[in-house]
Amino acid sequence: MSRTSKDTELARRLSRRNILGVAAGATAATIIGTATAQAADRDHAQGPGKGHGHGHGHGKGKPVLPPGRLGIQLYSLRDKISTLGFAPVFAELEKYGYDEIELAGYTQGSAGPITLAQLKRLAKDHGLNPIGSHVGYYDDNNPGAYTFAQNLEKVLDDAQALGLKHIGTASGPFRYGSTVDGWKRAADDFNTYGAAARKRGMKFYQHNHAEEFSFATDKPKVRLYDVLLAETDPDLVYLEMDIYWAYCAQFRFSKRADGTKAPLDPLKYVLKHPNRYPLFHVKDGVRDDTTRDGYRMSDVGDGDIDYKTFLSKVTNRTHHGRSYHHWQAEHDNPVESLAFARKSSEHLHSLREGRCGD
Repeated sequence: MSRTSKDTELARRLSRRNILGVAAGATAATIIGTATAQAADRDHAQGPGKGHGHGHGHGKGKPVLPPGRLGIQLYSLRDKISTLGFAPVFAELEKYGYDEIELAGYTQGSAGPITLAQLKRLAKDHGLNPIGSHVGYYDDNNPGAYTFAQNLEKVLDDAQALGLKHIGTASGPFRYGSTVDGWKRAADDFNTYGAAARKRGMKFYQHNHAEEFSFATDKPKVRLYDVLLAETDPDLVYLEMDIYWAYCAQFRFSKRADGTKAPLDPLKYVLKHPNRYPLFHVKDGVRDDTTRDGYRMSDVGDGDIDYKTFLSKVTNRTHHGRSYHHWQAEHDNPVESLAFARKSSEHLHSLREGRCGD
């Protein structure tokens, strides 16, 4: 079979899945054939996201995306999961070449009840590694809330039952306000959750939005995200950078309230603290300076965030960069969620490094 390196990479992933008993013989051939047809269509048609000037890097060369490291945050597919169930969605993700999933709840709506053991088995059957999950940080008005603060052991029990390596929250550390001391208290909470997760062989992590990069209300020269980094134990608390929201923060919070400059470069945070970032959200946006956030969210590949450069620098310039980090595609509200999942995988697998090794 005469194909490009991206098809060889797909075949290697499918071979790994065969070992798990997921795809064999004709099934693997069908999936490879589908991926080949999609790749051919992409290579012969100029679709969205090709004209923004940052060089998507399609064609020959070393793949930017490390093999076996592409996941998707299932929040992006919540509409399909709630109506169709996990099984049909996982079958599609397998076809699209995904390796991992990040969970956002363990139920499937009208598709009926499912146990954690069934969910774990279903993911394995489709060659999808459940790499992490988002759970609420706190709900202080509800002692029965399924959150880290109110029911830590139950949250960890469920994560362990699913075989998760990471368990985290997408809630901001604003439980005690936006002061430096308030964030120090939140950091103490996170250290507690991280220590409990570590005892079970898991990593606790926090996922950012833009506001984490804002400034403390009592000390307006202090960026709150820097307080979080400084006050959490790097062996207990990890971070999942949502790259889109970090770039929105760059647009919103590169100046303090008094107008003084406060440069913010999301990539520099990662390169300075690479071991703090096992997980990333790969979310794209079209630059629009007329909006509050500076970007309008888009499907991955349709926007202006230079993922060729970002992924290349993280994977090539950090220790074990190609084997440590996990990349989760996401869109908060895609027009068509399965189409988003397919397009995101195609785009990220198509990225190639240039001769200069961007």
